[in-house]
Amino acid sequence: MEENYQNRTAFIKGAKDIAKEVKRQAAKKVGRGVDRVTDEYSKRSYSRFEEDDDDDYPAQGNQDGGYYHSDSQAANDDEGGHSDSTEGHDEDDEIYEGEYQGIPRADSGKASEGPAGGPGSIGAGGQQFKDPVAHEAERRKDQEELAQQYETILQECGHGKFQWSLYFVLGLALMADGVEIFVVGFVLPSAEKDMCLSEQSKGMLGLIVYLGMMVGAFLWGGLADRIGRRQSLLISLSINSVFSFFSSFVQGYSTFLFCRLLSGVGIGGSIPIVFSYYSEFLAQEKRGEHLSWLCMFWMIGGIYASAMAWAIIPHYGWSFQMGSAYQFHSWRVFVLVCALPSVAAISALNTMPESPRFYLENGKHDEGWMILKQVHDTNMRAKGYPERVFSVTTIKTVKQIEELVEIGTDTPVWLRYKIKLTSLTQQVRSNFLACFNPEYKRTTFMLMAVWFTMSFSYYGLTVWFPDMIKYIQKQEYASRTKYFSKERVEHVTFNFTLENQVHRQGQYFNDKFLNLKMKSMVFEDSVFEECYFEDITSSNTFFRNCTFIASLFYNTDLFKYRLINSKLINSTFLHNKDGCMLDFSDDNNAYMIYFVSFLGTLAVLPGNIVSALLMDKIGRLRMLAGSSVISCVSCFFLMFGSNESGMIALLCLFGGISIASWNALDVLTVELYPSDKRCTAFGFLNALCKLAAVLGISIFQSFVGITKAVPILFAAGALAAGSFLAVKLPETRGQVLQ
Repeated sequence: MEENYQNRTAFIKGAKDIAKEVKRQAAKKVGRGVDRVTDEYSKRSYSRFEEDDDDDYPAQGNQDGGYYHSDSQAANDDEGGHSDSTEGHDEDDEIYEGEYQGIPRADSGKASEGPAGGPGSIGAGGQQFKDPVAHEAERRKDQEELAQQYETILQECGHGKFQWSLYFVLGLALMADGVEIFVVGFVLPSAEKDMCLSEQSKGMLGLIVYLGMMVGAFLWGGLADRIGRRQSLLISLSINSVFSFFSSFVQGYSTFLFCRLLSGVGIGGSIPIVFSYYSEFLAQEKRGEHLSWLCMFWMIGGIYASAMAWAIIPHYGWSFQMGSAYQFHSWRVFVLVCALPSVAAISALNTMPESPRFYLENGKHDEGWMILKQVHDTNMRAKGYPERVFSVTTIKTVKQIEELVEIGTDTPVWLRYKIKLTSLTQQVRSNFLACFNPEYKRTTFMLMAVWFTMSFSYYGLTVWFPDMIKYIQKQEYASRTKYFSKERVEHVTFNFTLENQVHRQGQYFNDKFLNLKMKSMVFEDSVFEECYFEDITSSNTFFRNCTFIASLFYNTDLFKYRLINSKLINSTFLHNKDGCMLDFSDDNNAYMIYFVSFLGTLAVLPGNIVSALLMDKIGRLRMLAGSSVISCVSCFFLMFGSNESGMIALLCLFGGISIASWNALDVLTVELYPSDKRCTAFGFLNALCKLAAVLGISIFQSFVGITKAVPILFAAGALAAGSFLAVKLPETRGQVLQ
């Protein structure tokens, strides 16, 4: 029995020894694990995507959601005082800027480097010796991880009040772009008289806006990827507002042309920046639909311009002049009013934040986190859930390329700005060339072809339509011309309007032409003897092979260029009217321009609604290709447009169908490029669009009055080629924003 007791005692003692050893080893493991978590906390290594190199001692807490609040801190407190809250802060735990606001520190990549002088550290300046290929691979990996995480965050933020507020703010900027397209066309019938514009000068004024927008799209698109979407848009809209304001006051043709050019340069940045900016606040299931809704503001801009032109320009009483040197007519008031959308967009944009995606792509974690929190809190409060907390603690940032430029303290100010400008130019240039890297080359060339063909056909036809309407009006007007031959008129006073008549071999003796207008009047082989002309205003009026004997011209605009191969015998010109010695179209044509533009712009409303509702359901490619094919087929109906009403109806049909193609193309362009190249690529493609518009307008206008077949074949062929190439592009529906 004593032996059994001794065996039992030995057994109990051995069990106690084993338990002590197990407890000691377990405590060692737990201590090492807690120390590791504490070390991570002290370094603020909150990266969601950080890999765990030590499989034996995993970190405590929730590893599935590293960018969400975890319970690791509470676990550390329970384990016995290994946290900073019980042991005090060390040197690595000093407060950083932004921590007092509750912003978690983004320390991506720093944990792997280790402390200074440690095994993972690099010496000062060692960053510049890193392999650029490996560095670019790291950046690409960071961008892919950021894209996935950013989409998850947008899902948490939801779609609500913030996005709708930004929608209306950016809509004003897009509206300003729509207004800019129509301004010059609406003021030309009035401005040509004040500035004495020839047909060549009018054509140049019409094209200069597109040239300015071409330069502006490329310039501001490139800058938006370097200095920010919001800042670039504010600068571009400010330039547009300033020079639109100046253009309403300048008197000379050259200065007006210059102001409209710079106004176009300013507004050229609107489209590429607005779509890129807005897309970075939209989750994937909302992106296609809401970018299409945004396109409606371009239509609203056209309606606004048409309505203001109709309401303001015909009111010639809204004008004043200071002698003959300075004149401010009603069309200048219209130009001034057309700058209001741009001014309103600037005011509203100052209340909006920068794109958080831009900040995160450029390594600015705190700024990006604060904006996303603002989006979340604004939407949650508007939906009635103010208690919901923004659970994201850390967001992935992209590793930056160090570009160091040494500037001494004694460097002159002008040289500093020159160096900074040169560096910025090189960055924009390298970003543009990156769009033609092997990864994006095929996409870029395909999009270039689609943008060019659509712009060539769309802008060419939309300008060709009004010109064809004018031509049809001229043909109808000419068909109503009255002809008189060998008439003899004596002692008659003409004090009423003479219009659309041809007089041949007439004899006029002692007749008076007083206070009247002559429109489209032609006198051929006629004799005017002892006639008196006073206060005559003429347009498209000519005297061919006529003889004037003892006649007096007082306060008329019958300049000698109207007298073709005519003889003046004892005839006198007194106090000729000052002003332009050119002929202009009737004012009634201006009303027709406003009306046609208003109807053509309003006609795109159904296409906008359909494309917005179906963009995320049928996909971008089907929308683009399908709309292009239908537009191509509709071109052949133009052959049946033989009168004014028919041409207007066909214009509305073409515009309503083709708008869906533009909406789909805008969405595709935004989604096919990564965030650091999105505005640059969009700006370049939009600049190419304006170049194609200039070519299309020039070519199509040359066939007005000659043939319909060539413009129709050009437009149909371009649209067919564009729709064929469009189906070769990758579909982006349901994908995260790169």
